[in-house]
Amino acid sequence: MDYKKLDKTSVIEHISKIKKIMAYFGADDLTAQEIGDGNLNYVYKISSVQNPQKALIAKQAVPYLRCVGEEFPLGRERMTYEIRALQKFYNILPSFIPNIYHTSEDMSLVVMEYLGSHVIMRKGLMEGVKYEKFSEHVSTYMSAMLFYTSSLHLSSSEKRAIIAQFNSNIELCKLTEDLVFSFAFMEHETNDNENVKNNPEAQKLFKDMKFKERVLELKYKFMTQSDALLHGDLHTGSIMINESQTYVIDPEFAFVGPFGFDVGALLANLVNNYIYHVVITKDEDFQEWLLVTIKEVLEKFSEKFLDFWAEDRESALLVEGYLDNETLLRYKENFVKNIIKESIGYAGVKMARRVYGVAGVAEIRGIEDKNLRAEAEKIALKIAREFVINYDKIDSVDEILEIVKNAG
Repeated sequence: MDYKKLDKTSVIEHISKIKKIMAYFGADDLTAQEIGDGNLNYVYKISSVQNPQKALIAKQAVPYLRCVGEEFPLGRERMTYEIRALQKFYNILPSFIPNIYHTSEDMSLVVMEYLGSHVIMRKGLMEGVKYEKFSEHVSTYMSAMLFYTSSLHLSSSEKRAIIAQFNSNIELCKLTEDLVFSFAFMEHETNDNENVKNNPEAQKLFKDMKFKERVLELKYKFMTQSDALLHGDLHTGSIMINESQTYVIDPEFAFVGPFGFDVGALLANLVNNYIYHVVITKDEDFQEWLLVTIKEVLEKFSEKFLDFWAEDRESALLVEGYLDNETLLRYKENFVKNIIKESIGYAGVKMARRVYGVAGVAEIRGIEDKNLRAEAEKIALKIAREFVINYDKIDSVDEILEIVKNAG
């Protein structure tokens, strides 16, 4: 099938030819609205006219970066990796992945469950909603996905098969290398240049060679470590949530990379939300809830990762009987501590890049008052720098929280 970009009319015409989708809608009339607010793709909500609660989501990749426009070409093959990742993650832990109704690599299209009773987590957090089950859910998701796609669980041939399946996602990996690790920390056309112009904090960041040198270390790890299959862009805008359920969506950046990258991306977003509530709402109760949530996410992740590992006796890495039990336990605990350390560094990079780089987060970039935004940026950069410079020296989650609390 030849590719064509869908719109609100043609998307209905297209899906009306797909039996599984029409079995879901029956004889109902259909309507579509474009609801995407992301940086890459178009997202349509397809609804029954007779019963609007009956709906599905159709997501299509276009051959450019949506948030910039057609002048920034970007291969639509990214949808291939999203489809593969959704299927892989669903096979590991289906309770956190939406049901998939249709996929087409030719059309760069996926049609999936509409999560009508859920909200984008970033929006809920900015409104001060406490999701009490989130730390339990997301720690389970991250620990399972990372452990069960790594050489700590898989055989050598199984691991290499995953690498072969995902590591040709070259364009989006390059996008991350450029936009997350490089362009955001220098003069570049993709940056928020209206805010960069005559901004002493921006110039200070761009000239901070100690910070940038440490970022290069993390970038090199990102480019060369093949630890596990990553979501690749795990932020609060890629999580749909309510009080009882958590779903992870949008894994088009999926590739096999360093353990700490996804964990760090999520940590960065929770800290950015904390900064928003320090500067804008001044809601101390919610600030405290966020700090407790960060602590729970990281500690539960470590515990669950070790629990999964305890169930496996052999893998590509370990042969049973190679280490005595005491040495093996010490090795595993140090291994997971190093994942957390690495995640702190990646959190710092992700926080700093959101300040002036392309695709900022609403908690910082969306602040309309220039003085308050400048205050939020300053706090974010202070925390980010501490995370990046000292990530390998931070030994506990409590130290992370102290850095966050003391920055304001």
